[in-house]
Parts: sequence; structure tokens; C-alpha cells
Amino acid sequence: MAEVAAAAVGAVLDVNTAGNTTDMMAYLHDENTDGETTNLNLGELDLTTDEFILDEVDIHIQANLEDDLVKEALKTGVDLRQYSKQVESELQRIEQASIKDYIKESQNIALLHNQITACDSILERMEGMLSGFQSDLSSISSEIQTLQQQSVSMNVRLKNRQAVRSHLSQLVDELVVPGTMISTILDSPVTEQEFLEQLHELNNKINFAKELSFRETLACTDIQDIVDRLKLKAVSKIREFILQKIYSFRKPMTNYQIPQNTLLKYRFFYQFLLANERTVAKEIRDDRHQLNASHVSLTRRFSVLQYEEVADKDDLMGVEDTAKKGFFSKPSLKSRNTIFTVGQRGAILSPADLEGPILVPHTAQRGDSRYPYETLFRSQHYALLDNGCREFLFLSDFFMVTGNSALDLFNSIMGKTLSMFLKSLSTYVSDCYDSIAVFLCIHIVLRFRAITAKRTIPALDKYWEAVLELLLPRFELILEMNIHSIRNTDPQRLGVLDTRPHYITRRYAEFSSAIVSINQTFPNERTNTLLGQLLVEVENFVLKMAAEFPSRRDQLIFLMNNYDMMLSVLMERAADDSKEVEGFQQLLLARTQEFIEEILSPPFGGMISFVKEAEALMEKGQLDQLKNDEARITQLVRGFSSTWKQSVESMSQDVMRSFTNFKNGTSIIQGALTQLIQYYHGFHKILNQPAFRSLAVRSELINLHHLMVEVKKHKPNF
Repeated sequence: MAEVAAAAVGAVLDVNTAGNTTDMMAYLHDENTDGETTNLNLGELDLTTDEFILDEVDIHIQANLEDDLVKEALKTGVDLRQYSKQVESELQRIEQASIKDYIKESQNIALLHNQITACDSILERMEGMLSGFQSDLSSISSEIQTLQQQSVSMNVRLKNRQAVRSHLSQLVDELVVPGTMISTILDSPVTEQEFLEQLHELNNKINFAKELSFRETLACTDIQDIVDRLKLKAVSKIREFILQKIYSFRKPMTNYQIPQNTLLKYRFFYQFLLANERTVAKEIRDDRHQLNASHVSLTRRFSVLQYEEVADKDDLMGVEDTAKKGFFSKPSLKSRNTIFTVGQRGAILSPADLEGPILVPHTAQRGDSRYPYETLFRSQHYALLDNGCREFLFLSDFFMVTGNSALDLFNSIMGKTLSMFLKSLSTYVSDCYDSIAVFLCIHIVLRFRAITAKRTIPALDKYWEAVLELLLPRFELILEMNIHSIRNTDPQRLGVLDTRPHYITRRYAEFSSAIVSINQTFPNERTNTLLGQLLVEVENFVLKMAAEFPSRRDQLIFLMNNYDMMLSVLMERAADDSKEVEGFQQLLLARTQEFIEEILSPPFGGMISFVKEAEALMEKGQLDQLKNDEARITQLVRGFSSTWKQSVESMSQDVMRSFTNFKNGTSIIQGALTQLIQYYHGFHKILNQPAFRSLAVRSELINLHHLMVEVKKHKPNF
């Protein structure tokens, strides 16, 4: 604090020296902001030297007066000069005190100096030791680097030796043929698991020897002879085993799926042959063709089970029954198939029968049984379907083929069988006139094709298409022949006329219901079109036959009997909304209404004509024109009251005699009685009009409710 105060006082006292002109000029010498020196012209400032000096002194004094010590000294009123001397004397005193303290502590200082010197020597020795240690570390680092390089080199050599050892070990293992392999291949049966395992090992050694021979390895020559002999022995035993299994397939009616599935367990045998002896593998593939013999034998045995008498070109729908009754006609045989009636034949399309057991020919022959063609066709082709699917799966699995290769192999094996089947079917179809048999065969094929598609077996797809190409045109041809036969039928040649259902319409009804019911599962537009043409021809035929009757009543009875018969047969099998059913329902309804009017006319014609006439006049407002027909009305009222019961009874008996279907006859009688009540109700309504209220005969009218009760008593119960 004293030093600061002294400095401040000195600064104030130095103000007197500010009058020096030279110092002032130096002070006025300044620098500009660009570092260049600028000389100020006092004349330009328009200031006198004294004024400038005074201003500078004031500034200097003002700056020093800001010091806290100076402010404090000025406040106390101390003489600054005296205060400055006091400060200097105090500084000298403090300096002397410091020197005395130093002298007093000189021994400690000397001791501290010696200690510092000793520490320096110790630190110097440590520095030397660390320098030596650093040099030792430097040499160790170089040695470690050398060792690391040696370790990497040794590791590379070790890996190389291990790799060589692995290859050499594998080579030695593959080159060595153990005694167990030799004894197993030579002595063990091929069906044992040990033989199969050793065969795998032998196959690996054969492949390894081939690989070494390509590399010209001399070591492979040491085992080549042994490996070749074992290969020949294995091929011989495998060939004998597989051919023996294949030969077992050749027996007719053999269930060869069992040995075939057994053979699948040894599919590696064929893989071994294919890789090492292709000639033997080809021989085995070619021997699969012997499967054809089984199917050929089966087809021949089935051919003798068919019905002895089959349909011919005269068995058409429009051909009269007397056509075959010539002198040279064949006698009727019991073993003959129905031609136009499906009967129980349609059951063959049910899932149970479709995929049921096939016929056993020798068993059927012993029982002297005969079957329709579609039954034999189903058995033959179901056996083909089952065997074909199994064969395709077996070929794909055993011979390791897929896609087109599998199809080609299947066709090479089963091609002759399929061709033989198509040839046999073509021979039958060319002379077949049994349309139901052909149509059933078509739908059997369609269902079998769906089964193979569900099993994802494409092998038989082309065969099914070929069969359909044979059957569909033949069915259409037979159906067209039936259409032409009905179109060309001459009613004059059909014998005595009868109002009962005609046998031609019955043939049509049975045939159409069969085809329609079968065709519902797999609809065929061409078949529906031909059935429509057949329906038109049958309707025309019925109208032509009805025109042969002299009376309209007999014509209506004939039409209604035939329509009712055809409708009843169709509704048993066809759907209620089928075109045939709806068409015959409309025709039967129209003819029934006309027939009811026809049978009501003889006993009640007078009343009916009067009611119709009166109703027509009522609509025109001219009912008064009948006012003078009192005698006619009286006759009608009394005639109806006296004869209606006998007329109704006679009408009922006549209707029941005229119609073969009692249910149809009953509905006609009910319709007629209902119509009669409606006419009589109309008769009541007319006589209640003002124009006829004065007639006395009105009291003789039968009460309508009483009439209805009495009419119900005359309804037949069937």
C-alpha cells in the first residue's frame, strides 16, 4: 500500500515537468489507424502551447486522483510530500527486517540447499536407470516381433500339414476296401439292410476311383480290380432281384402293388445300376413293358362276360315292336340289356359302385353271370386307373424321373396297353346301338378323369380324352338315329289304336329321364340340344297319333295318358325345373282343362252354354234378352236336379276307365266336379238377377252348399 501511494504522489508531483516543449511535441506525435505517422500542426488546431499543456496536466492529474489511496490521502488532508517520505522510510525498514530474517534462517536455507542437491543426484541416477530400462525394453520388443513372425510361420506350416493329413486320410480311407464290404456284397442277400449300407459305400468308392483316375492318381490302380469285381457282383445280384420282382407282375389278376411297394424300398438299386451299368438299368426299364400282358388277359376275360344279345340298328325308339317278328328273327334271350330304361344301371355312377371292387372274371364265369357293357367298362378302366396311378408314382419314384420324362417313361411302358384298350373300345363303339351304355361309359370316364386330377396324376389325361373322342360322337349318332326314327314313324303301321300310353312315348320317357338325370352332374350342351330335338319329335309324334282317333274325347284321353306317363317317369329322375318336366306339365294342364269341358258337355252342356251366354250378355248389359226363355230355364233347373247324381257317377266311372293312372283320373274328376260347381254357382248368380227373380222355378234350385256336400261323396278315393 505504501508503494502504491508513493507512486501516486510521485505522479502528481511530476506534473511540473509537463512544461517541457520537447516532451510535449513528442506527445503530440501520434499514429493513425493505418500504422502511418501523422504530424499534427499546432497552427491548424488553433491552440496555444500553454493551453495545451494545462489540458494535458489536468488529464494526468485526474487519472491519478482516481486511485483509492490518493483519494484517502486527500480526504485526510495529508501533505503529499511528507507522506511520500514516510512511505520511503517505511520501505527501508521493511527491507532491513527481511534481511535479518534471512540471516536468521541461513542454516535452514543451507540445509535445504544440500537436500535439494542430494535429490538432484538421486534423480540423476534414476534417470540413468530408466534410460537403461528403456534400452532393454527396446531390445525385448524386437525379440517379441521376431517370435511373432516365427509363430505365424509355424501356424501356416501346421495348417498345411493338417490339410495334407486330412486329404491323405480321406484318400487312404477311400482306397481301402474293408473285408466287411467284400463279405457282405458277396454273401449277404440284397434284401438285408447291411447289403444296402455296403452298397452305398461301394458306390462312393467307385465314384472316388473314377475321380482319381481323371487326375491320373497311381494309387487308384491298387483297388480298381477289387472295386470292379465287387461292382459286377452287386450288379448281378441286384439285376436278379429286380427282374424276379418284375416277373411276379406278369401273372394275370396279380395284385402287384404289394411287390411294387416292396421294390420301392430298394430304389437305390436302380440308382446304382443307372450310375454304373446303364445296360442293365435299361433292361429293367424295358421289362416293365410286360405289365401289358396282365391288362390284355384281363380284357379278354371281361369280353366273355357281356350279355349275349346286344342292341342293333333296329333297336331304335321309333321302330315298332313287330319289326323283329319275322321268320328269321332271333328268340328273346334272358341275358339281354335294357335299351331305353336305365333301371339299376345308373347305380354304377354312385361313388360306392364307381370305386368299388372290380369284377373277378373267373369267379363270374363260374357263376354263369352276364353284365352290361358299362359294368365291364367300369371294372376294366378302374383297374387301369388304379394301376396307372400306381405305376406313374412308382416310375417317378423308383426311376427318378419327373415332368415330361415321367410321362414319356409311362407311355413307353403303358402305351401298348392304352392303345389296345382304345382299339378294343373302337371296335365295340363302331357296332354299338345301346345309347345308355355309351352315355354311362362317358360319365364313368368323366368321373375317373376327375379322380386322376384330384390325385394330381397327369399320365392318363390324354387317354381319357381319346376315349371321350370315341364315345361322344357315337352317342350323338345313336341319339340322332332315334330322333330320325321317331320323325319317320308312320302311325298307320303301329297296329291297333289305343288310348293308353304308347310304347314309343314310354321309351322316350324312360330314356329321356335317364339321360337328363345322368347329365346333371357333368352337363353337356350338345346332349341337351339333341334331347330338345327329341322332345319336339316326340310331341309331334303324340299329336300325329292322337289325330288318328275319330273323336276329340279319345284324342284328349290319348294325349293326357301319354303326357301324364311321360311326366311321371321324368319326375322320378329329372329335376322338377327341367325343360322336359315343365313342358309336359303345361301340355297336361291344357289338355286336362279341355277334357273337363268335354266330359261336362254331354250331361250338363245345356246349363253350361246358358251360363256362358248369360255371362256374355251380362257384361254387355243385355241380360233382358233371355227374359223370355222361361221354358228353357225351367227345363235346365229341373233336368239338373233330377239327373246330376247319375251323371256325376257315370262321369266318374268313365274317367277312371279311361285313364291308366288312377291318381291322374282322380285329379280329373276333382277338377270336373269343381268346374261343375262353378258353373252351377254361375247359374245361381244369373237367376238371382232382377230379370229372373219372378220365375217360380227358382225355388227348385238345389242349394249350392248342399250340392257341394253331395258332390264330395262322389269323389273317388285313390
